[in-house]
Amino acid sequence: MFTGIVTAVGTIENVEQRGDLRVRIACPYDPETIAVGASIACSGVCLTVVERGGTAGDAWFDVDVSGETLSKTVSDTGAGDANGMWRAGGRLNLERALKVGDELGGHIVTGHVDGVGEVRLARDEGDSTRLAIRAPMAISPYVAEKGSITVDGVSLTVNDVRDRPDGTCDFALNIIPHTAEATTLGTLAEGDWVNLEIDVLARYLKRMESLRR
Repeated sequence: MFTGIVTAVGTIENVEQRGDLRVRIACPYDPETIAVGASIACSGVCLTVVERGGTAGDAWFDVDVSGETLSKTVSDTGAGDANGMWRAGGRLNLERALKVGDELGGHIVTGHVDGVGEVRLARDEGDSTRLAIRAPMAISPYVAEKGSITVDGVSLTVNDVRDRPDGTCDFALNIIPHTAEATTLGTLAEGDWVNLEIDVLARYLKRMESLRR
């Protein structure tokens, strides 16, 4: 379980195709505090540490990325092609799993990507950046104004939602300077793709509503 509050930005050092995809991620954590078997959210994807090393401030950890994960996460051309996100040199938003007693600064995040969205607008608005992201039809019913959504592992508040005739929707976000600097969201441009996870509470409410019908 996570909160969507990114604690570091990691860089993919190496990608090796085995049965699954073995990915090595460099990060500023202390490797002594990373347990093999621990969960780390990588741009919104909950992955299990299978090996780790390095020194404090210059650490690395390995994860295995399954075919299912590759098919559900973002790439240069959208879901189904992993060459975009899972490539050497790629930067990932990192968050370590929530511990009992930790501050719940964002919202409850599971690290299970529900789909990918396309950045349709990225423009300066005051000191912040305004993003508009197009969500696919399967996710649109779960996106609500002033509700929470996770974008590439970052907990954000939806400013407004505009439904489209084809069942998709465009939702707007405000990225403050701190978030832009502390995550990869500050480098997003129009046409980029992002991992989306809907609010878990919205998921259950939608399921209950469908059963009542």
